[in-house]
Amino acid sequence: MLQGPYGDPDQGRLLIRLPFKIFAMATVLLPVTGFIACIIISLIYHYEDTTHAHCKVSNYLPSISSSVARVPERYIWRVCIGLHSAPRYLIGRERERLLSGLALLCSLAENTGLLLLTYVSSKENHRYHDNGFRVFTGSSLVHMLITCRLWYVIKRSFESEDVSYRRKLRLFVLNATCCLASYLLYKRHNDRCEPGVYTLFAFIEYLMVFSNIAFHFTAFWDFGSKELIVATPLIRP
Repeated sequence: MLQGPYGDPDQGRLLIRLPFKIFAMATVLLPVTGFIACIIISLIYHYEDTTHAHCKVSNYLPSISSSVARVPERYIWRVCIGLHSAPRYLIGRERERLLSGLALLCSLAENTGLLLLTYVSSKENHRYHDNGFRVFTGSSLVHMLITCRLWYVIKRSFESEDVSYRRKLRLFVLNATCCLASYLLYKRHNDRCEPGVYTLFAFIEYLMVFSNIAFHFTAFWDFGSKELIVATPLIRP
């Protein structure tokens, strides 16, 4: 957890004191509910538009980019991700200095990429949106890999951390598999324009998003006994 120079709440006036489990649950529920709401609204009100394929083959699910590019989905997603991203800039770990520093940089890049692809939709500027998606996906995978490595080191010293390590490793493998599968399906769709391939791509893309969210949600157990504390610094006379 990143903290400022006033880590002790007794050194200043306490503003917020929140159990980390509540903090983690609220942070995770924002993108989950926003994403599900955008998909449902897109299917009900913008089905033809969001499932349209450039080669005019049958498609039954909107991609994530399509489902969050229209109104009101665009604003629902932006509000949810905006509120979700601010707390994530607070999250980090301090175990092995080099890897921890790199993990923190990747986490910040992942969050920044997520904000870029959220606030610049594919309809507004496809190049910026695509670059944001690349930054988000690439830094997310590297962050997961480094985090798994750090927790592998931790579990050798603390057997109780073995469960957390296994959860993270499985979610990383799932997320990496989904990333590879979505790339191959997207390429196949563009190359062959087969019916249903884009729908499968969209479904795998959903799994990629949920596995990413689940990976970060493991902090719910890692920091379950901790608290989020915000305090003003004590001004001494």
